[in-house]
Amino acid sequence: MTIRALTADDRIVWQRLWREYQAFYKVSIASEVSDLTFKRLLDPVEMMHCAVVVLDNEPVGFVHFIYHRSTWTSGDYCYLQDLFVDIGERGRGHGRKLIEHVYEAATSAGASRVYWLTHETNTDAMLLYDHVAERSGFLQYRKNI
Repeated sequence: MTIRALTADDRIVWQRLWREYQAFYKVSIASEVSDLTFKRLLDPVEMMHCAVVVLDNEPVGFVHFIYHRSTWTSGDYCYLQDLFVDIGERGRGHGRKLIEHVYEAATSAGASRVYWLTHETNTDAMLLYDHVAERSGFLQYRKNI
């Protein structure tokens, strides 16, 4: 197992994993938005990044993370926005390795915090999250515009 940055050659596999991630959360993201996301993830000037976990030269999972400023610290925050591992590869430590990769990247970038959200029904993932991070106690409120 290796972790590396997403490349343009990963497009087909990333799309399949991205669709499976959307199906898990019962959402459908427009193909134009997914195309833009993939382009942003490859753009070195963007604050959006993607790492993939690779087995036998094939990505089997990904993590998307984004840096942004904070009013609470001098260092940026790193938002781990999406984490997904192919269902057949779960329980083998890939999710943990992807999170640790983000921790290392954020540390190297001088970030002050890594954080993420998960749905309250995602109990399997929370078993991992409770071991690698602390619950903040904050609740998310939002309004789509």
